[in-house]
Parts: sequence; structure tokens; C-alpha cells
Amino acid sequence: GTATLTSVNVDSFGAATFTATANYPMRTNFMQIARINTVQVGVGSAVRKTPALVQSTFKVTKVSGYWAKTMTLYGTKFGATVAKPLMTISYSYNGYGDPKGYGTTTVSTINGSTSTVVQKQVCTTGTLKSLQKSLPAGSVIQTDQYGTRYSCADTFYPANGAGAVIDVSQMDQLYLQMDVPSGSPKVLKSNDPTTSNRLYIGTSTTTMPEVATGQTVDIFTAVPCGQPGYQAWEDGGNPVPADVSNADFFYTVQGKCDFNQRPSNTVLTQ
Repeated sequence: GTATLTSVNVDSFGAATFTATANYPMRTNFMQIARINTVQVGVGSAVRKTPALVQSTFKVTKVSGYWAKTMTLYGTKFGATVAKPLMTISYSYNGYGDPKGYGTTTVSTINGSTSTVVQKQVCTTGTLKSLQKSLPAGSVIQTDQYGTRYSCADTFYPANGAGAVIDVSQMDQLYLQMDVPSGSPKVLKSNDPTTSNRLYIGTSTTTMPEVATGQTVDIFTAVPCGQPGYQAWEDGGNPVPADVSNADFFYTVQGKCDFNQRPSNTVLTQ
């Protein structure tokens, strides 16, 4: 018989669709009485395969609160049993004394024992007059719901950097962990059904639903391919469920997807 790959199509999301046909002459038994020795049998099929996450980019938008906290991205390589840190986002309060609390956030990538700072966000709090006097020209001064005046400035390393760009192509498992020494609980994990409900995942700053209680989060699917996704954590200062406006730890994440050894969805469509 013969088999033919009739088409290959890759859509804008990177999903590949393959269609094929096959046919062969099937021998007959009783039909040979009528001199019909074979019958042509033909089939057609199509499959669709989506690419898997191979790279993720994290960028802090705003972190606040009185409590120090650190979010870490952990990954376990194919064939390994121990998860290793790939990135950290650490926050410390500036001690100004305002109701909300602002401070400094540092984003670092981790490669073995080497940690590299890729983004630093410094939020300065004060009166309108003091901020206007001390901040560089062009600084944006904001006012929160408590009337506190503050201004946040981002510095990227290098200057044209995108944030923390993490290669996850060799990772079989990924999870996020938030350590809050003053919180209760002190450790929050995306793969822990008892604490994952403090994580928000959405498509915009205003559309960020909270993870349902009792669920675990698959980071490979929580990070969108080729477009920004929005995530936030409630560090424990407020009970959950709660609106995302109560969260203290906001960042964006964007994925790059391709085909690698990590399994991804393959659907028989025909």
C-alpha cells in the first residue's frame, strides 16, 4: 500500500496540524468467486499537536506590603528528582510607616550557584512636596487608596532587558513558591492544593481570577505562549477568597513555546 502526507499547517499559536491518507489492496476470500481478488481500502486522518513551553519571562509590575517575601521559580529537569531554583523575586519594606507599605523588589535569575540581578524596582514614599523635590524629573507620583503618595522606578540589567528570561526547555516540572516569614502560612506553593488559592492568574490587570481552593497549578499551561499573562499573590495578610485588588505581589509572565521532549497535547481530529 501507499501512505501520503497531504498537508502540514502551523497556526499563529504554533500548533501544528498534519493530514495524511493511506490505501492498500486488501485481498478477498469469497469475492474471488466473482474474480474480485482485491478491494482498495483507503483511510484519511489528521492530528493536531500544540507546542510546549520552552522559555518564560517574568517582570515585576508592583510589590507592596509590610512583610518581606520572596517568590522562587523551581524546576526539575528530565530524569532528575530534585527541584532547583531558576529565579527569585525578593521584596523588602522601606519602613516609611504608611498604611499599605512600599519598598524595593529585586528580580534575579539563578544558574547553579550564580545569581544575576535582572530587574530592580525601588518605590519611594513621602509627601507630595518631598517627592517632587527628591525624585528625578519626569517621575510619576501615585496616590493609593489610603492617600499615600509614592513613586516606583524600574531599572533593568541590561538597560534594554525584558526581565527574568528563564530557559525551561529541559524542565519536566515547574512550580512557584512564595516564602513569607511573617505570614501564616509561611510557605505558599502553586503545586500545593492547600495554598495555591493565594495565587491569581489572568489575562489582564483587572481580569485575574483566584485559583480555586483545592487545585494545583500547572505552570506549563499557566504561562501563555507569545502573549503576556498576569499573575499575583496574596501573601497572607488577607483571608481568601478575595478580590485581586487585595493582593500584594504583581508581575507579568510571557512564554515562548516550541516542540521539545516534554509531552504536549496531541489530538486526533479526523
